[in-house]
Amino acid sequence: MATHPDRIVPLSPPRRAARTDAGFLLYFGLHMAGFLATTLLMTWGVFVLFFLVLGGFSLDGMMNHLENMTSRYLAAGPARVDQFKITVGIVHMIVSGALIFFRRHAILPRDPAAKEPRA
Repeated sequence: MATHPDRIVPLSPPRRAARTDAGFLLYFGLHMAGFLATTLLMTWGVFVLFFLVLGGFSLDGMMNHLENMTSRYLAAGPARVDQFKITVGIVHMIVSGALIFFRRHAILPRDPAAKEPRA
């Protein structure tokens, strides 16, 4: 006895296709853009703080160090400039990585429905 194709009963009801939540994706994208922008600003702040420390925590000393570095940069040849750019890029990545590590709790957005713990 053969079964007719019209009489086949599926074992489970058909599932709806999973839809992505565009609002959440936009919210997460804006949150991640803000996280990366603040991390970039903090990284630049670390560089400014470094030169401020070199200058003895005075604006004049910091500007003297920056002027010295600028004159040496302009007098350097192309190979030396490339080495300097690579060094600055590596230091920037290390500082950015360290800041991201210490700010990793801020990568995911907070759940507004969750209750804040009371102290």
